[in-house]
Amino acid sequence: MAAHDARRRLRAGLTSGELTIAPGVFDGLSAHLVRRVGFGAAYMTGAGVAASGFGLPDIGLVTQTEMTERARMLTEVLGHIPLIADADTGYGAPLNVIRTVRAYEAAGVAAIQLEDQAFPKKCGHLPDKELVPADDFVLKLRAAIDARTDPDLVVIARTDARAPLGLDAAIERANAYAEAGADVLFVEAPQSVEEIERIAKEVSAPKLINLVLGGLTPIESSRRLAELGYAIAIQPSLPLGAAAYAMLTSLAELAGCDPAPLVPTKPAEFFTLVGLGEWSELGERYRTEGA
Repeated sequence: MAAHDARRRLRAGLTSGELTIAPGVFDGLSAHLVRRVGFGAAYMTGAGVAASGFGLPDIGLVTQTEMTERARMLTEVLGHIPLIADADTGYGAPLNVIRTVRAYEAAGVAAIQLEDQAFPKKCGHLPDKELVPADDFVLKLRAAIDARTDPDLVVIARTDARAPLGLDAAIERANAYAEAGADVLFVEAPQSVEEIERIAKEVSAPKLINLVLGGLTPIESSRRLAELGYAIAIQPSLPLGAAAYAMLTSLAELAGCDPAPLVPTKPAEFFTLVGLGEWSELGERYRTEGA
């Protein structure tokens, strides 16, 4: 009943004309703090779970089972606060998406976010992203919509087309995903205020925007985003970045060293702290050897 109520609350917010702000949560402490401060929703950040829970960069290394179990814990902590849950690519083909939706729904999430990157995916603010054909992603969306047993479970469709294909293609994909039945559309990583405004005007469904500290998208105010008609603004990196900075500076003080060389200012630098360079080298090695 709590999960259904949270879903109805989130869904009602999509058409209220008000902006729902969802800070990133990645562990029990961050979820408790978001609930106690009084936010209307929380966002299970895949990047945050990968880094904080498993010491990994956000390049598709965390599994569906690991993410489902993290979602289950977060919904228990959040209680009546809706959890918007990152599910990456759905972890495979449409059949895998069906299993993912069923697992996330059973875990109590209010919304599941799926994206049109090829597997393995990357953080939306890293370079060299690859996409699946739009028609293939539409099949995944249809599978997701058919798989939910609670019609109030919100399905969010994210497109990463802006970087590899341009904004026109990203908007075209977003509208195709809306036509396929997605409840909320998420055009990842617009690169200017003008692009943010154009997405708001040209995407014909409730919209989500991702505000990543040091990322590609300008940080617009909540007031301005509400004026433009965005329904949800996620802030996935804000709590995690603050926690990481506090840990890094306090540990450097304890060790008697300067933390400045390690302080990240953009997503790639943050992921470097959890092994992005090493994992990238491995990926390139086997890409080359397999060619």
